[in-house]
Amino acid sequence: MKKGDNGLAGAGVLSAVTASLCCITPVLALISGASGVASTFSWMEPARPYLIGITVLVLGFAWYQKLKPRTAEEIQCDCETTCSAGEEDEKNPFMQTKIFLGIVTVFAALMLTFPSYAHIFYPLNDNKEVVIVNASDIQTVTFEVKGMTCNGCASHVENDVNRLPGVLNVDAVYEEAIAKVEFDKSKVSLTQIEEAINGTGYKVVGKK
Repeated sequence: MKKGDNGLAGAGVLSAVTASLCCITPVLALISGASGVASTFSWMEPARPYLIGITVLVLGFAWYQKLKPRTAEEIQCDCETTCSAGEEDEKNPFMQTKIFLGIVTVFAALMLTFPSYAHIFYPLNDNKEVVIVNASDIQTVTFEVKGMTCNGCASHVENDVNRLPGVLNVDAVYEEAIAKVEFDKSKVSLTQIEEAINGTGYKVVGKK
């Protein structure tokens, strides 16, 4: 891999990370405790298909450059460069090898598919216990949430709302831009739930 190919590999990784930045940010926010920054890059979601395309094209071209047969002129040029530099080791540096390009490609693929497995980074709340005193206090409200763009975003909302006392179940669906919450209204209010959702960086724009 030549220096130009290294640049292509770097560009491929950058576009791959950028393509999934809207879903990487919520996980980083969870780890750092800065929950409010989760939706910082959600505005980039419409550009994701184009960034994926750029990544595939750039890395595809890098592999083409690496695998295509070298011309006699290129071989002669490399030989002259090696001889003029007085180098005895004809092996390429690691960053110019197929192995390095392969590692870069795998990393880019992991970044591109990050939205599909981002939810695994969020803790489960299956062991949460809520004591119901009066069944008539159980209420289910669907919140319309703006800014969720992937499963990671939905898991972020579910995680934060589930921390509230009195919340029985949370089901956030980013495709429908909703979060359905079942809760005990004697222990937690609609305002508290709405504040918890807004605290993730996504915004409640309505409820029903």
